[in-house]
Amino acid sequence: MSVICYAQRLLNPFRGVVNVIKYQSAEAVTLDGAHWDIYVANEALSVGLKGKAQISDIRYGNWSESGGLKRGPIYPSDDFKRMEVQGHIVYEYLRQHHRDVPFAFADRFELWLLNAARKPLALIHSVLTREEMSADVPRQWRAGFAAEEQFRSAAINDAENSAAALGDHVNRRAASWQWIARDERGGGMGMTAKDGSVQGELFERADFPGLFLAADESDREYSKLAKDYLKWQAPWLLLLDTLSIEARRGMEMQARDRAAEMVKQHRLYPALVDPAQIKAALVEMVLREKQPAMKDNANTGLSPYYIELSPAGGEYT
Repeated sequence: MSVICYAQRLLNPFRGVVNVIKYQSAEAVTLDGAHWDIYVANEALSVGLKGKAQISDIRYGNWSESGGLKRGPIYPSDDFKRMEVQGHIVYEYLRQHHRDVPFAFADRFELWLLNAARKPLALIHSVLTREEMSADVPRQWRAGFAAEEQFRSAAINDAENSAAALGDHVNRRAASWQWIARDERGGGMGMTAKDGSVQGELFERADFPGLFLAADESDREYSKLAKDYLKWQAPWLLLLDTLSIEARRGMEMQARDRAAEMVKQHRLYPALVDPAQIKAALVEMVLREKQPAMKDNANTGLSPYYIELSPAGGEYT
């Protein structure tokens, strides 16, 4: 088995991308392209078990180019020695290829909310394989806790929470849901969550909103609210590899208003149209570090998943 590298979107809401280097049951993951966590798992525990077994990961260590490798706990067992070998292979590959990020997206099986015309409305989940498709995934779109605290739009009354209003509108428009296997041309085919079989329902590339949230031009308030939300999401949307040059240029200017998030993500941007925007954001963050009152407050609402991926902290969803 060879080492594989891929990227996967963090969804509902879309709040970043995880890049992964994987070898057998060991993998290195990063949310920012600079700090990596390396995990190993004892897959031998699942041998002979029926169905899908949940196996806990063990932290091999974390690594950055500036700080080097900081090892996790070492266990005196034959199983751990085998896992150590796999972890070491991932670690050595990481040292040589950490600057190859961003990797290509591999999560082509997508769960979409559909409108009454059965057109994709909002993307709420994605997985790498048919086996990971689940009927138990929550089927409501959410703008996220961070958006509820920070996102504001002039499209609605100040007394109403902009993120909650957007979520309510999207979920009211949703008439059904559908797993869709995306193809290389940008279209897709409907699938069943139970067994991963093909339903045969075809979707064209033009059916899918490029930023994962469909517009509704018939509702001016919602249309403005959705556009404002996508501007607020700009630091994460720049992670996508499907943006046109002009779309990326405009989004870089929008992301510049949120320097902290832009700086966190910029190593994983597949392209830059105006590097000056990044340079300005980096300078701003250096100045903030010199003035404690300007530093971002630490978030205490991180989900366990995000804490595990980024022990040093990060934005919550």
